[in-house]
Amino acid sequence: MEQINKVKSISIWIFIVPFVAVNTCLIIITQFQGLFPNQEDIVHNTIPYFDGGTSISRTVRPFPSWLIFKPSMFLTSFLLIKYWLYNKDIISSFEKNHKYINKIVFFGIASAVALAVHSFFLGIKFDNDLYKLFRRIIMFLFIIFEIVAQAYLVATLYSFKNKISKYINQKFLIIKICLVSILIIVAVLSIPIISMPNNDFLGLNVKFFKHGLEWNYFLGVIIFYLLTFLMWKKKIK
Repeated sequence: MEQINKVKSISIWIFIVPFVAVNTCLIIITQFQGLFPNQEDIVHNTIPYFDGGTSISRTVRPFPSWLIFKPSMFLTSFLLIKYWLYNKDIISSFEKNHKYINKIVFFGIASAVALAVHSFFLGIKFDNDLYKLFRRIIMFLFIIFEIVAQAYLVATLYSFKNKISKYINQKFLIIKICLVSILIIVAVLSIPIISMPNNDFLGLNVKFFKHGLEWNYFLGVIIFYLLTFLMWKKKIK
């Protein structure tokens, strides 16, 4: 099936593009500090996946980091829209009126739009509490829409797994289900912490925890697309 081949091809790029972009920005801001005209923007040596030494927004927001990050996120948003539309076609070919198909398309495309909007406003500074709240809400909506779309998709594929058994490596479908389940659980448990406007939670400084969580959650979200690439079998006709 042509649409399956398209999903397989596009999914690997949805993993590679943001992964390379964000980590390139991290390398630049920690190792090539002379490129930053404002030395207050630089970040000293850190591996934030482990030590939470900086946030993603702090890493990608300054010039010239955003020259890499913003175009990459706009490209990722475009690829995400194509990804969810291709998945709609795949689902329709097996179960035309599946009850989740419209939800998958809505939440999938909404997450792509939210990512593009957030990326556009990243680095644009307004000393306004409503603007800061707006950016926070857009980022929150991206995460929620993305995880909901992923959850509906894996639930849908699992519901007719026997029909697609010759097209997929089923162990990767199970891994995707486990990954999405973990992302949902982590999101629910973390809401009380990440929703705090400051870094104080029950008297504890959770700044580094929040940053580390952000980096690893980002990795988990995009690994979903790497697993998509591995799940669908090669050269389906």
